[in-house]
Amino acid sequence: MVPGSSSIDDVESRVSVSDYGIAAENVEYSNMPFRKLGKTSNTAVHELLECPVCMNMMYPPILQCPNGHTVCSKCKSKVRFCPICRHELGNIRCLALEKVAESLELPCVYQILGCQEIFPYHNRLRHEQNCKFHPFTCPYAGADCPVTGQIKYLVEHLKNDHNVDMQNGCTFNHRYVKSDPQEVENATWMLTVFNCFGHQFCLHFEAFNLGMSPVYMAFLRFMGDEHNAKKFCYSLEVGGYGRKLTWQGIPRSIRDSHKAVRDSLDGLIIQRNMALFLSGGDRKELKLKVGGRIWKGNLE
Repeated sequence: MVPGSSSIDDVESRVSVSDYGIAAENVEYSNMPFRKLGKTSNTAVHELLECPVCMNMMYPPILQCPNGHTVCSKCKSKVRFCPICRHELGNIRCLALEKVAESLELPCVYQILGCQEIFPYHNRLRHEQNCKFHPFTCPYAGADCPVTGQIKYLVEHLKNDHNVDMQNGCTFNHRYVKSDPQEVENATWMLTVFNCFGHQFCLHFEAFNLGMSPVYMAFLRFMGDEHNAKKFCYSLEVGGYGRKLTWQGIPRSIRDSHKAVRDSLDGLIIQRNMALFLSGGDRKELKLKVGGRIWKGNLE
């Protein structure tokens, strides 16, 4: 066993994940101390804390092979042999390097994008989760688009590369048509983006199987952080033939993936039989009108 280290099985863990910044989202940082970027820690020490497998900074627990080469805990679960000496990895903690990490201060990973803040090592991840310079992922749902960037760039990207429908205003009426309403698997309609209150909102509409039941779903996402998304509310409704379904909610931030929002069922859910009834009842074609409104403030 390497001096200054011990087995995970023999050492009572005094380090929890949350102690080192891997915390739940939406943590409030208004009282967290920080300094503007100036003095930085030694570059060589930073390199020691870089995992040789994923190249990311390592956070406790930091693991090492019998020869002292370190890997992060995530990569330890994926590789069997040390990437440096090829010795079989065990469950040895590198307590000395963990102790060194506690004393470091590091700039935000988004420094290159403009963030000038520096945080204690164990608070860095927590800040980066909600850093205003953290790039957003393209909200287009028709494909797994890899493009990331700030909101202004993504709006131009959606318009020029995905040809999405861009509209101005806080009220809307859309008509969704499908010639084969019996087929609902992975049916996604073109994204619509609304410019409203100086922000952008994405209207999604799609069909999928909820368990054994085919459904249609409409929901809204906010192009920005969750903190600002909570300043708005929206309503959706679909109706006809003396029936009406309504939904009121808070738009989800595009920090939450399209799939995450859909799977949480956070939107207007329409059973296929009801959707076909509201379309005219002939069951040969879906013709569904979805109206909505966006407003500032609390739910009415």
